Amino acid sequence: MDRGALLAASVTVFLWASAFVSIRASADYFGPGALALGRLATGSVALLCVLLVKRGGIPPRKAWPGIILSGVLWFGCYMVALNWGEQKVDAGTAAMVVNIGPMVIALLGGWLLKEGFPPLLLAGMGVSFVGAVVVGFSTSGGGSSSVLGVVLCLLAALAYGAGVVSQKPALRHATPMQVTTFGCLIGTVACLPFSGQLVSDLSTAPTSAILNVVYLGLFPTALAFSTWAYALSRTTAGRLGATTYAVPAIVILISWIALEEVPGWVTLLGGAICLGGVAVSRLRPGRASQVPPAAPPVPDDTPASSVEPTR
Repeated sequence: MDRGALLAASVTVFLWASAFVSIRASADYFGPGALALGRLATGSVALLCVLLVKRGGIPPRKAWPGIILSGVLWFGCYMVALNWGEQKVDAGTAAMVVNIGPMVIALLGGWLLKEGFPPLLLAGMGVSFVGAVVVGFSTSGGGSSSVLGVVLCLLAALAYGAGVVSQKPALRHATPMQVTTFGCLIGTVACLPFSGQLVSDLSTAPTSAILNVVYLGLFPTALAFSTWAYALSRTTAGRLGATTYAVPAIVILISWIALEEVPGWVTLLGGAICLGGVAVSRLRPGRASQVPPAAPPVPDDTPASSVEPTR
């Protein structure tokens, strides 16, 4: 990644990590679909305002298949499934299952987008997944897991991976702002069946929970998805997906500060392993593999006069 893409990815990872804390604070007052619709509607309004001010325009026709698919899968299905799944299983189990997403991105990106399967990327993802498993087990608290909850989190991971891969081709024809804005709008439309539940929840939710929904829409959605699309337009889906393995480590830190949840040493170890895997995935291949081929030898029939004599 260049510096611009790396900075954008860092902003995305931090804001998505903060979303876990906000979702946890709002889960008692909003249903899964209502929370997703409130978040997406807020994000859509903010993104449309920015698009109009910048005169971003309408995406070209070739970009719409990827925008529609990513909007339905990532903005819509992923958020509803994740919100619902976290009501059925503990946070550790949910995080462990959802962290299959970057592997889905790498596999689908290597297959459908012809990005290949770089060994260091696969190795880094394997290391980070081990770290995610350690974090999941350390924060599970020994609670029993609902089969439905695990299935929902798995569906969220698959929707997330497929949404990212479908978004990549759209960025070849449209700007990151266009792809993010209209993808968020499509996700909002897909979640409109939950509008009645959202109105009901808003009438009973405290102000702090409503502000959390607004925060989720403005920052982890409008801003973070925009910086993600920008970074995705400048690097491969597999490499960018690997950076999200840093999210569990940042969630630990934010929860420690905001919720006063002091993590144990095993949790900290898992977070360190996640970050180590991201570092491995960003390594460049060794110089030995980059040495240019040797020049061809001088043919035997070269005239002696054309060869410089030794001195």
